[in-house]
Amino acid sequence: KYIDEIEKDVHRLNTIANRFSKIGSIPELTSQNIVPITQETFTYLQSRSSKQINFQFSATQDELHAKINTELFGWVIENLVKNAIDAMQGKGSMQLTIETVNKKIAITITDTGKGIPKQQFKQIFKPGFTTKKRGWGLGLSLSKRIIEDYHNGKIFVKNSELNKGTSIQILLDKIS
Repeated sequence: KYIDEIEKDVHRLNTIANRFSKIGSIPELTSQNIVPITQETFTYLQSRSSKQINFQFSATQDELHAKINTELFGWVIENLVKNAIDAMQGKGSMQLTIETVNKKIAITITDTGKGIPKQQFKQIFKPGFTTKKRGWGLGLSLSKRIIEDYHNGKIFVKNSELNKGTSIQILLDKIS
């Protein structure tokens, strides 16, 4: 079991190195089933997080295809899940859902964290914006660039209430 987990960590480090080589250049997009890609990242982070967080993953279909770069898309999912974990300070519930909405694939990450004030909904995606003591405030701005500039999708705060939680949604074109 430990060897399997170490192999997953080594694979993750290779993926991280590949991601950096893709930033700044136009990545190659291919038709991919985003359900297993998203679930793999979600499950990896779940296994390395507080046991006081209830993780839930659901997809309305086993196969939903979109044109993506798997490494960069995985980076976005990882960033959003990590931000949700941080917002809950190690305790709460997180749900990731994948569904189709008007010929789009909607990926929604909902947490029971501290929430985001409405006036910051757009600001959180700007480079340098952070509410954390550590970090450079680049995760969400890179996520926005990856989803909107590279994947022709949308990423936004779907809703948020202070001290109740936040839902961030990604919309991607669905390939039939």
